[in-house]
Amino acid sequence: MTTYIATQAELPTPYGDFKIVGFGGFADGKEHFALVHGDVANASDVMVRVHSECMTGDVFGSLRCDCGPQLQEAMRRIVAEGRGAVLYLRQEGRGIGLVNKIRAYQFQDDGYDTVDANIAIGQSVDMREYDVAAEMLNALDIKGSVRLLTNNPDKVASLEYFGFEVVRVPIVIPPNPHNKAYLKTKAKRMGHQLVFTS
Repeated sequence: MTTYIATQAELPTPYGDFKIVGFGGFADGKEHFALVHGDVANASDVMVRVHSECMTGDVFGSLRCDCGPQLQEAMRRIVAEGRGAVLYLRQEGRGIGLVNKIRAYQFQDDGYDTVDANIAIGQSVDMREYDVAAEMLNALDIKGSVRLLTNNPDKVASLEYFGFEVVRVPIVIPPNPHNKAYLKTKAKRMGHQLVFTS
């Protein structure tokens, strides 16, 4: 089954005007979507954010993670760039789902880091897959190369595996007292490319 654009509509936001694009044909049956600004068809070197759903951060502004601020910053940068896309993947909680993420939060409240908390509830550390991101880029006719807003080397490696030339563009959000340990764990144990001054 080939991923295709099923529908799209205008989506004005506080960060600028986007089109929200719905797709069909995903093998996993999920409703992944894209926010597209400007003309990206047949373009190369397009600024792209591959963003995994985070209900707590994206919607409720949780300070436990940096997901919401990363999404907002990506939207701002794409608008400033003049064109680009946010690929929004329905992979809540690094793929374990919202209820399991809340269960992991309970262990984090007791002092576990984000990696050990997932293990404690019998889940994998990171179950996300990025093949759908490559499918979405192809459906949007983004060709060959992207500038990827990410700190996660797995996203870079995955898009490269699917034939894209990737230039990583850091998207670093200053830590707060609630997420500093979480961000340090992502850097130390998950390989995210983050630098801390203290």
